[in-house]
Amino acid sequence: MSLKDVLMPFTAWGNLFKTPVTIKDSRNVEAAPRYRGFHMNDADKCIGCGTCEEICQNAAIDLVEVAGYEAKDGDSGLRPMIDYGRCCWCALCVDVCTTQSLRLTNEYKWISSDPEDFRFVPGVDEKHWNNRTEGYTKMEGYDLYSTNRVEMGELHAEERDKSFVEMIKGYSLEQAQKEADRCVACGICTATCPAHMGIPAYIEAVRNDDMEEGLRILYETNPLPEICGRICTHKCETVCSVGHKGDALSIRWLKRYIADQVPAERYKEILGTDQIVKNGKKVAIVGAGPAGLSAAHYLALMGYEVKIFEVQEAPGGMTRYGIPEYRLPYEMIDKDVDYIKSLGVEFQFGTRVGVDVPLETLEKEFDAVFAGTGLHLGRSTRVPGSDHKRVYQAIDLLRDVSYGKEIDLAEKIVVVGGGNVAMDITRTIARLQNKKFGKVDVTATCLEAEGSMPADDEEVIEAREEKATIDPGWGPQEIIVENGEIKGLKVAKCLRIFDDEGRFNPSMDMENQKVFEAEMIVESIGQGMDISYTDNIKEKLTFGPRGRIQVSPDFQSDIPWLFVGGDIIEGPDVIHGIANGHKAAKGIDKFLKDK
Repeated sequence: MSLKDVLMPFTAWGNLFKTPVTIKDSRNVEAAPRYRGFHMNDADKCIGCGTCEEICQNAAIDLVEVAGYEAKDGDSGLRPMIDYGRCCWCALCVDVCTTQSLRLTNEYKWISSDPEDFRFVPGVDEKHWNNRTEGYTKMEGYDLYSTNRVEMGELHAEERDKSFVEMIKGYSLEQAQKEADRCVACGICTATCPAHMGIPAYIEAVRNDDMEEGLRILYETNPLPEICGRICTHKCETVCSVGHKGDALSIRWLKRYIADQVPAERYKEILGTDQIVKNGKKVAIVGAGPAGLSAAHYLALMGYEVKIFEVQEAPGGMTRYGIPEYRLPYEMIDKDVDYIKSLGVEFQFGTRVGVDVPLETLEKEFDAVFAGTGLHLGRSTRVPGSDHKRVYQAIDLLRDVSYGKEIDLAEKIVVVGGGNVAMDITRTIARLQNKKFGKVDVTATCLEAEGSMPADDEEVIEAREEKATIDPGWGPQEIIVENGEIKGLKVAKCLRIFDDEGRFNPSMDMENQKVFEAEMIVESIGQGMDISYTDNIKEKLTFGPRGRIQVSPDFQSDIPWLFVGGDIIEGPDVIHGIANGHKAAKGIDKFLKDK
């Protein structure tokens, strides 16, 4: 210790000779500009995620219902209430706020004789400091979590543009845990997920490197984690609270990471399904797509004998016959399905219900029937020339590719459509052209403008990386045919798709037309359903305006023994199908127990 250190305390005696500062009326003293005073919340910007409540060490924050704010996707409808009997003004709630709606004003004076006044909802309860702009806010660049997602590795365009090998590589342990650390466990994602998966819980399992627990959490609500971990529409990510400032969490990839780490042979041991007690009742399922597989899984766990009737030669439905293998390898479908088979679920392939087996036969031989037959029919543009033999439906070509068939392939092809199926067939054609001709000449066009295409952004970006041309904002007018051969597709600029009443009624600028040269056209403008197996019982069913069978919240039709779900009820979406199957299984169980 130096002499200076020894003498330093004695320097304080110098303050005895200084004039003291006296503030006679402290109530009129202005606080510093960044003083941490009373809370203010932009209630319209707030999403009620609860991160402020979670981080508060003094339990000074509670989320409460507030008039005028209802729960919806991405918003719990709740708002934070502050208890100033507990608050220590540490501002951690401000620092962790994902939407930056919460701040501390520099107002520190509030006088009241009622202690209940000091419990209030900032931004909702009117206070005299509401219009103050000075105070403590989260500093730019200061975050308690990373705003940048850990990018998933993938094959470069030149590595994948001739191959159907899976292009997404998957996270390593280090990458997965780094991404999991970004999660603030708010649960907004769970509310939005159609299956209401326990997303924060399985992300915590990734953080803890506990894959067994992660798998158990996945299977509580989703029996197709390998499939869903690759092609889920990940609506959860669109409402992820950390995405309000930065990148949304890679929820789908973390789900995939868990499933990829656990070998199939350990599933029954981990999930505790070695000894299922049978209840003696039987359920038939029509269709081996996500909805049917999900229903079969949960019914089997309840002790039912389950048999799935499938028209194709393998299970998976549209996940196998409508999605290219570079996005979803068949062995990943098989891994999910093989576990369901291990529960005792029986499959009968190559069987069309309504033709090979009447629906009435299933009614007699089984206690209940669930139909989840999907959308396997293409829709035509019906423009002049669309009946030409070289005008194909995308879904038919994708199915043929899945079967390993050699499809008709021209050097110049135009795809009509802007959704994910359109991108799937565009990218499939690009690969096949590259392999056969050594070059790519496929153009995808659609009514929607660039920023409004229904396809996922990454699908459009990756298609262009693979040398496909995407030229949106055009409406097909005619397929030009000369001497029996297709020469191109005439299009007009699309001005708008829906009319003032919100009805589909495209409007074109007929003064702005052009022709896409082509020798072959592929239509991908939507998919339809084939429910002809219900022809003999149609008069007993109720149908909605779009021809969909009307069902109860348990997916029970007007015919008590018939339950219906999946794409034919809610449209094409794998996670909706999985959720439908789970709910239907519970509905069937309730129906048969009450019977």
